[in-house]
Amino acid sequence: MPADASARWTSLDDLRAASQKAWHKGSLLRELLLPTEAYPRRRALKHPSATELRDEYTAARGWAAALYAGLSGLAVETATVGRTTVGANSVPAAVVFETAQDEIDFIGKRRQAGRFLGLAAQLADLEPALQQWAAKRPIALLELDTAALTAAKVALWLRDHPQPGIYLRQLSLPGVHTKFIENHRRTIDEMVSVLRPAAVPGGDAADPAGPVPGARFAARHGFLSAPELVRFRMLDPHLPLLGAARDLTVTAAAFATLNLPVRTVIVTENQVNFLALPERPGTLALFGGGYGFSSLSEAGWLRDCEVLYWGDLDTHGFRILDQLRSNHPHVRSVMMDLETLLAHKEFWGTETKPSRAVLTRLSPDEAEVYAALGNHTYGTAMRLEQEHIQWEWARDRLT
Repeated sequence: MPADASARWTSLDDLRAASQKAWHKGSLLRELLLPTEAYPRRRALKHPSATELRDEYTAARGWAAALYAGLSGLAVETATVGRTTVGANSVPAAVVFETAQDEIDFIGKRRQAGRFLGLAAQLADLEPALQQWAAKRPIALLELDTAALTAAKVALWLRDHPQPGIYLRQLSLPGVHTKFIENHRRTIDEMVSVLRPAAVPGGDAADPAGPVPGARFAARHGFLSAPELVRFRMLDPHLPLLGAARDLTVTAAAFATLNLPVRTVIVTENQVNFLALPERPGTLALFGGGYGFSSLSEAGWLRDCEVLYWGDLDTHGFRILDQLRSNHPHVRSVMMDLETLLAHKEFWGTETKPSRAVLTRLSPDEAEVYAALGNHTYGTAMRLEQEHIQWEWARDRLT
């Protein structure tokens, strides 16, 4: 019999791990708030077989003693093992938690459970329907603590004012800073969906091609949103713009109405690169906004231009390119190729959270580089930020 045979038997740590898992899933707290028929709950124990009892009798006795000591106060079912080998022996076969509170006590969470019930009661005092949210998100309630009560006040206000028609920063609720609302959008959304079912379609999990989360939240709840802005530079000194101004920022709506005599638009994500782009006939430079390209969706005149996208050589750079092509499929990438990547090894950095998205709008060459970055072909989570590309290299490819 292997020396570690006892590792096959359920230990106290194994039992606690199972109960901890139930705790983190919220099922124990949910059971306290809205009891079901889940209790008494029986957890079976892997115990010594007759052969193991014969060969590892001392280890088996130690295992059983440790279990009985750790399960003091709980009901332990036994099984008879070894009648034909070492004689009949009763061994622990299952532990029974009569109530959810018994299991909570077993993992030492009595204080947290009491706090949860207190917070849930306060939410119910504000509005009985909010108990549904507490039951759905018990761990979130514990983590938020009194912030959940503040979020509930905001959700109740939104229930009573479904189309406020003001800017979020204009909202004046006693004891509620608008930054609090911005930092707790998900919780507020969830509570509003309980108070006003179907009022919050999709939450903030929308496609990144859409407006930024704050704008989506404002739109869902009837707040006004600050207009999206587009910044651009005219690279052709001979083309008129606005007097001597060559670097302008306008609303996305205004940008969509422009009728500029340009043949080429260069979109770049880095501000220094945007500012340093040299003069170029018939060309406009656009300062990108990461995943904020929804601002360009209505600019139909871009479809009549050559549009070049120069982004970071990392997985998110390709994801932004893919997103930009959802509205402007003719966009071409520049310096987002394998040759550029391999020519700048000394400038490679690390991408902290690489994208795993499936991108369907990349060219075969772009898809090859995207796959190589995702598969760590040339290094673990490596990236080449566009500002690290040598200017001589960049000028050659932009001209």
